[in-house]
Amino acid sequence: MRLVFLGSSDFAYPSLKALINSHHQIKGVITQPDRPKGRGRQIHPLSLKTLALEAGLPIEQPPKVSNPQSMEFIREIKPDIMVVVAYGQILTKNLLAIPVHGCLNVHGSLLPKYRGASPINWAIIEGEQKTGVTTMQMDEGMDTGAILIQREIPILPEDTSGSLSERMAQLGTEVLLETLTLYETGKVVRIKQNEELATYTRLLKKGDGLIHWNQRAERICRVVRGFSPWPGAFSYLDGRRIKILQAQTIDHCRGERLGEIVGVSRTDGLLITAGENTLLGITLLQPENKRIMNAWEYAQGFRGKKLEGRCWSSPPKD
Repeated sequence: MRLVFLGSSDFAYPSLKALINSHHQIKGVITQPDRPKGRGRQIHPLSLKTLALEAGLPIEQPPKVSNPQSMEFIREIKPDIMVVVAYGQILTKNLLAIPVHGCLNVHGSLLPKYRGASPINWAIIEGEQKTGVTTMQMDEGMDTGAILIQREIPILPEDTSGSLSERMAQLGTEVLLETLTLYETGKVVRIKQNEELATYTRLLKKGDGLIHWNQRAERICRVVRGFSPWPGAFSYLDGRRIKILQAQTIDHCRGERLGEIVGVSRTDGLLITAGENTLLGITLLQPENKRIMNAWEYAQGFRGKKLEGRCWSSPPKD
């Protein structure tokens, strides 16, 4: 089958790689423009772009895929299907109509739950026990098209959005190839989504990782995992921003202020009061402009100064 591939994030990388190694013909790749990263704000090519170039594939990086140049690029290819994996743009009706069999999307949730951006992060944060990958016949809505294939995957207690995304990306390649086989053999079955079960997620922002200490310790732990590696969970102690990399629920407590450090140990880390009389143990953290360290090591840096009784807080006011 003649394919055009649209993708941008690391989640899309295994799918493109699998298609390159398959019998299908990838006639073009469309990805997001290169953007500056890091402290130096230097331009770095996307890993997916590098993969496409190494395979000798024609590539386009338009700010908007619906612009006339990109539309003409796709029309000239005359694709059977356009494969879309974590591309990050809504496709217009005219664009969806170009391929013979329309556009196929690989989405990181069990639709109709968690439509939209960042479904993997929010599945962890909301305490789901499982999630999965859905291939979908795209329409003009936000992940509202007919379901083609779904495969479940468990969310492990230690999963971060990074580790879960890696496993789901691999599962996504399998489901994608299965779905393309259905198109080849004329065995596609389209299942309409149940709108009554639909939920939506939003695009993550850098500030979303701020810890709210009035939440239960269990949810804060899921926030830490769900926002790892990006945007990262964080809070402030003595006016300094600290990234919280690992945390665990310890026990229940009573009478302390929210966000207060009530103890520290080698095994449980910094013990912090959270919402509904729950207790959180921070075990791994990174102070601002410093290296990653375990909580016990961090506590030793106070050199005899009393750590208990200090409170984590919101950003300091200017």
